[in-house]
Amino acid sequence: MKHGKKYKALKEKVDREKLYTLNDAIALAKETSYTKFDGTIEIATQVNYKSLQNVRGTVSLPNGNGKKVRVLVFCKGDKQNEAKSAGAEFVGDMDLIEKVSKGWTDFDACVATPDMMKEVGKLGPVLGRKGLMPKPKAGTVTNDVTKAITELKSGKVEYRPDKGGVIHLGIGKVSFDSKKIEENITAVISTLIKDRPSDAKGDYIKNLSVSATMGVGVKIDSKEIVNSIN
Repeated sequence: MKHGKKYKALKEKVDREKLYTLNDAIALAKETSYTKFDGTIEIATQVNYKSLQNVRGTVSLPNGNGKKVRVLVFCKGDKQNEAKSAGAEFVGDMDLIEKVSKGWTDFDACVATPDMMKEVGKLGPVLGRKGLMPKPKAGTVTNDVTKAITELKSGKVEYRPDKGGVIHLGIGKVSFDSKKIEENITAVISTLIKDRPSDAKGDYIKNLSVSATMGVGVKIDSKEIVNSIN
């Protein structure tokens, strides 16, 4: 990818070989953001584990990620009124099943009550491709739809590594106070350590970096964060 003069000038502010403290890294990520819109602050962290399919879960960001989350809920009867009261944008049963089966996915998160999963499971080709399939482990297959909706809207996100073991997450906006970004990053690392597979050996968090949308990646001293958590 070719970058313009502005990006190249901002890149000069970051020492690509240096591991910055969390505070300094966040400050640099915000400083090197040059989009006209309120860009997303993103982190990339690589985990040291061979069976990557077993590395996945959810993390609740204490300060949210600044993104408006549109929630769809598959449920029946009284649960529909509960889901609407909790703030779900889309609520239904077979009517929504049919709509989604035709390829409609204009929502960001999906919740289903257990009695709907037989039908929702048939939407795998549509929901699975978008990473929207409800899962018990993620707390999105549940009868407590109010709790699920509240968590999703307040900053609960799902994580999973790519083929290289790198987990990418949007954890806030450039306009966020630096302290809030710091708290969100710490929450992610804390969750990864808590969810670490029991047979993982050595340093589980191999590296960590932060950047703004289209901005320069800034390497963080992840051991500093891990040590502060432990």
